[in-house]
Amino acid sequence: MQVHDILQAIPPLAVYALVGFVIGLESMGIPLPGEVALVSAALLSTQHFVSPLWVGVAASAGAIVGDSIGFAIGRKGGRPLLDRLGRRFPKHFGPAHIAKAEHVFARYGMWTVFFGRFVALLRILAGPLAGALRMRYPRFLLANASGGICWAGGTTAVIYYLGIAAEKWLSGFSWVALVVALLFGAGVTLFLRHRARHLVPPAPPATEADGDRVSSH
Repeated sequence: MQVHDILQAIPPLAVYALVGFVIGLESMGIPLPGEVALVSAALLSTQHFVSPLWVGVAASAGAIVGDSIGFAIGRKGGRPLLDRLGRRFPKHFGPAHIAKAEHVFARYGMWTVFFGRFVALLRILAGPLAGALRMRYPRFLLANASGGICWAGGTTAVIYYLGIAAEKWLSGFSWVALVVALLFGAGVTLFLRHRARHLVPPAPPATEADGDRVSSH
C-alpha cells in the first residue's frame, strides 16, 4: 500500500480529534508537539485528505479549552503546583523558565497569553501560570481565545494556500509540491515564532514587586 493510500484511509474525524487533543493537552501544561500536529494536519489538508476549515476549528478549540483547563489547574494548585512541575519537568518548568515567564506576565499581562500562543515555552506555561498568578479569567479568556484562533486558523490557512499554490505550480509532481508546502510551512512557523519572541522578549527573573503587579491584571 502506498503512502497516498494510507493517508486516504485515515478518517478525517480522527485527524481533527487528534489535533484538538494534542494541542489541548499541550495548552494544559503537558509538553507535547502541538505545533507539529497542527502543521502536519494543515499539510494533509493541502492534499484534500481533511478540511482546512475543520483543522483550524479543531486546533482553535483544543487551544482554548486546554488553556482554560490549565488556568483552572494553576488557580487551584498555585505556586506549589509550579514547583512540583519544575521538579518533574526541569527542561520545561525549571526555576529559570518560570521566573522568565513570570516577568513577562508582570510586564505584558494579557498580551503574554495572546502572543505566548506563538512561543513554545509560553504556549505550555500560559494557562497554568496565569491561573497560579491570579490573572482575572475574563481577561485571560479573551486573550486565550483570540490568540488561539489567530495561531491555529492563521497557521492552517497559510500552509493550506501555499500548499495549493505549490501543487498547481508543480502539477504532475505532487510529491514535490508536498515537500515545497512543508518547507513553506516550516518557514512560516519559524517566522511567527521569531516575531512573537521580539514582541514578548526574554527578561530577567521577576521580583516580588513584579508578582504583585500580575494579580492586578
